[in-house]
Parts: sequence; C-alpha cells; structure tokens
Amino acid sequence: MADGNGGPRRRRVVSVRVRLIAVITIVAALGMAAVGLAVYIVEQATIMAQIDDRLRANLDSARFIVAGTPEEPQAWESSREAAEDIVRRMSPDDNTGVAGVVDGKAAFVPGVPLDVDLRSAPGFIPFAVRTTAGREPVLGTYAEEGVVWRFLATPVEVPGAPDAESVLFVMAYDVEAELSEINGPARVFFVAGGIVLVVIAGVGTVAAGRLLRPLRRMRETAERVSAQSRSERLPIEGRDDVSELAATMNAMLDRLDDALDSQRQLLSDVGHELKTPLTIVRGHVELMDPADPDDVRETQQLAVDELDRMSRLVQDLSSAAALHGPSPVAPEPTDAADLVAQIVRKAQAIEGADVAAGPIADVVAPLDAARITQAVLQLAQNAVTHGGGRFVIGSNVEEGRLALWVRDYGPGVPDDEKKAVFERFRRGRGRERAAGSGLGLNIVQVIARAHGGRARVTDAPGGGALFAILVPLAPDDEDTPPHADGRSHRGIDSHRR
Repeated sequence: MADGNGGPRRRRVVSVRVRLIAVITIVAALGMAAVGLAVYIVEQATIMAQIDDRLRANLDSARFIVAGTPEEPQAWESSREAAEDIVRRMSPDDNTGVAGVVDGKAAFVPGVPLDVDLRSAPGFIPFAVRTTAGREPVLGTYAEEGVVWRFLATPVEVPGAPDAESVLFVMAYDVEAELSEINGPARVFFVAGGIVLVVIAGVGTVAAGRLLRPLRRMRETAERVSAQSRSERLPIEGRDDVSELAATMNAMLDRLDDALDSQRQLLSDVGHELKTPLTIVRGHVELMDPADPDDVRETQQLAVDELDRMSRLVQDLSSAAALHGPSPVAPEPTDAADLVAQIVRKAQAIEGADVAAGPIADVVAPLDAARITQAVLQLAQNAVTHGGGRFVIGSNVEEGRLALWVRDYGPGVPDDEKKAVFERFRRGRGRERAAGSGLGLNIVQVIARAHGGRARVTDAPGGGALFAILVPLAPDDEDTPPHADGRSHRGIDSHRR
C-alpha cells in the first residue's frame, strides 16, 4: 500500500507495552468481576436462606402461641382470637409485614407501623388464601404488582371453637429490600475495584516501560544498522531473556557483517584476478603486428592461455558458490577405506602425478562421497602443481575424527602462510603466476566445514607438506581443536616405515 505521496504506507503499530497493559488490566478486571459476582451470588443465596429460616421460626412461634404448653394449655374462644394474639405478640424484623386474615380479608395488623404493609399489594392477600387452600402452612414468593415478597401463610385453627370460614396468619419479607443491604457493599467493591484497576494499569505501565526499554533500544539500534552503519550493536543489559536476545542478535549482526565483508572481498578479489589476464591480453593485442604471422600466433596462444585461466576461475567460483547453498553436502554412512582406495585410483589419472597409497583407516563415517572426493583430488592436484608431483594419499582416525590426508614432498608451506593458505586467491609467495585460480584450497576448506570439520596443513616429517581434511565420525560431533601440530604421527610414521 502507498500513502498520498506515493511512498509506502507504514502500518499502524500497537506497541507491546500497550498490548501488555491491556491484557493485564482486562485479566485483572475479569478476575475481580468474577470474584465480586461469585460473592454477590453466595450472599444473595445466604440472605434468601435466612429469610426462609426466619419464616419457619415464626411458624413455630405461632404454633406455640396457639397450643401453649402442656402445663399451661391455651383456651381460645375462636380461631380469630388466636390469630389476633399471634399478630399482637410477634416481633417482626426489618423489611417485614404481618397480617391476620379472616374470610379472605386483612382483619388486623400489628399496632406498630411495619416496613411492609401487606395491604399495599391488593392481590397479595387473595394469593395467600389460594395457596393455603389445602389447610397446610405455605412458604412462597409473590412477585407481582411491582413487589417481590417471600411469605409465610398458615391457617389458624382452634379445635372445638366457633370459627369463621377461614383464618390465616401471614408474614412476608420484602426480598428486594433485604437484598439491597448487600448492594451498597457491592457498589463499594466495584468502585474500589475500578481504583485498583487504575493502579494496576499505572504500575504496569511503569514496570512494562522499564522491562521493555531494552527492546525499544534494540529496535532503534536495529533501525540504524545498515550498510553504512554496520558497526552498531545492540546494548546488553542485565542477565535475562532480553539480554540473551540482544547477544543473539549481535552474533547474527556479526555474521552478517562477516558475510558482507566476505562478499566485498570476493568482488575485489575476482576483479583483481580478472584484471591481470585482461590487461595481459589487451597489452599484447595492442602491440601485436598483424603483418607478422609469428607475432600473431604467439599473441593468439597467450590470449587463449589467459582465457583458459579466466574460464577456470569462473568454474571454480561456480563450484565455491554451490558449496554455500542451503544443502552443500548430503552425508551418508560411507566405507572410508573403500572411498580412499577409489580416490587413489582417480588421482593416478592426474597428469604429472606420482601417487602412492598410505595407511588407510577401516571405518564408516558420515560423508558426502562426491564432495570428499572433490576435496582430496584438489589436494592431490595441489601436490602436483606445488609439490613436485610425488605424493601419498591415506587416512587415519584421531580423537574421534577421520583424517583424510595428502602428503607431498615439495618445499612445504611457510609457517606464516599456514593459516592463510586456505583463503580465496591465496597462492603464496612466488606463486602468483602459477596455474590455477587460487580457489582450490578454499573449496577444500568449505567442503570440510560443511561436514562439521576443518582442513589444515602442517609440515610433514622429512620435508614437504601434509594437507588433511578432518571430519567427525558421528554426525553430531562438535568441531574440537585438533593436535597443536595438526599431524597424524601414526599414519605418517607407518608410511615412512
């Protein structure tokens, strides 16, 4: 997408801190709401149970008033008189109403004003009369006419006394008024909860800002890192996951930096290597006498030689590039002894080679046979080019590694060049005009590293150089340092014997 100026539109980003605080606040709010709701429901159920318990207690009191005790039994002249005495002697709680009902009408109420007037809901008394038609006490709920009452309705009967058609004692609790007693604490809880959420959000904002500050600095540093500012590195603060991430990112930047340096060096080296043959060809062509057949043939031969050298350079560059792909090698369990024997036979076909087989280790190792063959034959070609042509190919096991080596009898490699001999386009002193592209030993090193090993060069006993490729005998072996002198004494000594 593009903005109005044709440039890329930057997507709106919600910071990690905002999302983190939002998640914490929402989770805290949901938790507090769940706790408050659970407490409210439990308290509501408790209040309803208490209402029923009080109504049952009043039922027992009414029965006691009517019946009296065995020592002092009551003698009522009528059920109406008994009901009136019950209403008079009851001590109602808050949010309650009491009435004596005779023939479907509220005949009398307590002499003191109560919180609930049962006559305020005209349909309540008839509803209570209907529910007690079975002449049994009833606990019920009346939720009409804008009220919600939990009530007790019980018939009052005095055996043998003249009676009206029906006499009831009725007591009711205003449920909404009872529950309103917990609404105040509930409001306080939610107000306090809101304040707590604000505090959580504030403290979380400060804490998240401090915790995420290293990430913000990492992002700012990463934005500054470019081809013009490759020296920038992420700050490492503390000893936590963020500091480990910064260290990992710095290691990645180091690898990218090395890759860019290697790329620039490659382009520089390739330019230098191609410049020399092009300059030579151009100079001779410009100075060539077209009328002199000998000069033309000599210039032609020189130009073809230089073009062949450039062709070998391009071919070696292509081979080196293939080894830097995602899967440069495909190791498989390989009989190393059989592989070395095949390489010796192939090396005999190299022009100018005087090859002999040395000690060969009889082991199975995870190798890419084609790549290892390419690397050892490159060492063999190097022995022909720089070692006089006489060399020995062998292998041995040292410190859990398979060493495939080529020992020549040439002038050897000076100590100050041993570390650099495997670099690109390094031919050593006095070898600038030698045949080859200068990439052969570098390809050997790349193949060895692709196997999890390394290539090395040491002085051979009795003179000459000993080039070796060391690869692990197990796929997950780590690249541990070889001997300080890098030699396989057993293999070379056996050859000398």
